[in-house]
Amino acid sequence: MIRILIVDNHPIVRKGLELFLNSKPDLKVVGSLSNGIEIFDFVRHHDVDVIVSEIDLPELNGITALRAIKKEKKSINVLMFSHQPEEIYAVSTIKAGASGYLNKAADVDTIEAAIRKIHNGEISLSEKMDKHLRYEDTRKSQTRLFKKLSTREVEVLKLLSIGRKNKQISQELNINEKTVSTYKARLFKKLNVNNIVDLIHQAKHHNLA
Repeated sequence: MIRILIVDNHPIVRKGLELFLNSKPDLKVVGSLSNGIEIFDFVRHHDVDVIVSEIDLPELNGITALRAIKKEKKSINVLMFSHQPEEIYAVSTIKAGASGYLNKAADVDTIEAAIRKIHNGEISLSEKMDKHLRYEDTRKSQTRLFKKLSTREVEVLKLLSIGRKNKQISQELNINEKTVSTYKARLFKKLNVNNIVDLIHQAKHHNLA
């Protein structure tokens, strides 16, 4: 039996997943939560094998919760199930400790397959992002550079690369504009550039965008 915790701020998403997953004889939804804060108390008092979580959660976002959960309960596998674009978040969430990333446009059979895959200790990504991750792992110099950047710096870099302005980035990542400027300054320093055009060029050259 695979015990699943669903974390999403939309009741219809939680209920839909619960009804579908509970229809499978070896899958059981043991909890359904609406925010990131509640996860910690739940996993301390209940046995959970897989968490299916949105990134955008009230009170505590899914990526921050993910990092904390993996420190406390390494045995729990986490599938990030989000409306956020996988091109920006998939690899970053894997590096933060997730076992898989799935866009909410996926059908129910794909969701089921992803849960079973990560429960077996594998990484679950779309074919496109899986190829991206494997390609990245073969480029040692790129990997070293990637490791210099924090998950948040990568998120900011990817958003800059698709033309987002500071205000838009602050809204999408739920941080203030001054913090975005700080991340940009760090990126300039780490990638050894002094303007946004060269920053984006470097990002694309090193397969970070």
